[in-house]
Amino acid sequence: MNISLSENKKHGNTGKSRKHFFIRLSRDYELYLFLLPAILYYIIFAYGPMYGVQIAFKDFNGSQGIWGSSWVGLKHFKNFFQSYYFWPLIRNTLTVSIYTLVAGFPVPIILALMLNEVKNEKFKSLVQTVTYAPHFISIVVLVGIITIVMSPNYGIVNLGLQALGFEKHNFMTDPKAFRHIYVLSGIWQSTGWNSIIYIAALSSVDPAIHESAVIDGASRLQRIWHINVKSIVPTMVILLILNAGSIMNVGFEKVFLMQNDLNSTTSDVISTYIYRRGMVKADYSFSTAVGLFNNVVNFILLMLVNTVSRKLGETSLF
Repeated sequence: MNISLSENKKHGNTGKSRKHFFIRLSRDYELYLFLLPAILYYIIFAYGPMYGVQIAFKDFNGSQGIWGSSWVGLKHFKNFFQSYYFWPLIRNTLTVSIYTLVAGFPVPIILALMLNEVKNEKFKSLVQTVTYAPHFISIVVLVGIITIVMSPNYGIVNLGLQALGFEKHNFMTDPKAFRHIYVLSGIWQSTGWNSIIYIAALSSVDPAIHESAVIDGASRLQRIWHINVKSIVPTMVILLILNAGSIMNVGFEKVFLMQNDLNSTTSDVISTYIYRRGMVKADYSFSTAVGLFNNVVNFILLMLVNTVSRKLGETSLF
């Protein structure tokens, strides 16, 4: 008797929720129409292509199509794990990603904290404009600038070294210099843009808190550390989780444009390897398997870091 009553109550609640949903849909249909293009975008360009992931488990043949190609299971994954390139690719990818994260993550935070302390609005706007501008430079143009600046013949870096009595050096072909050039140029390009979200978070800090801290005798550095930094910690954690979830994704375009035969020992990463095997050699099944492995690792890292963050600091994506 009690079971039947609870089931009826459950079905009744489900019916009411559906009714309320259709009422909201008919009342706010304009808002849902605005949302529709975004939903269609993700369905078509994010979820739709997942259909082709199955070729990672097949020997894909264009004439037979995806369904007609023969199933080989984990063959391509095993070939990748056992190949000579596996560990060098993992090492190069992780080194560049972790270097970028460690060196680049704190810089926008420091810039945002510094700009937050500037009282001259004109100077603040000038600094923001100058630091935001590199973000709008395309990767191709950026690598062109790097090539010119680092040129062994007329680059400003080598001209400066020569003026100081050092020999000229071709940094673009030096495997040891590749990672530093990649990371430092990325910091220069993205710092200003990435600082926007921290500046927005700092703008929500109540000025009364700072006034109370001044009355209590807190110095500027103490107020920055105990008030400003503390207020943006949740934002920092969320962005750190997102960065950890893409740690295996090194930007293909920039690496590809900076890569050459002389620096390939450190510049060859998973994304460039996938391009060579998939587009150049037309080995679609193998390259899809490598890409799927890469994304699975990213997903596991995202879930792991999110879980640790939720347990330690109660801040997480979900």
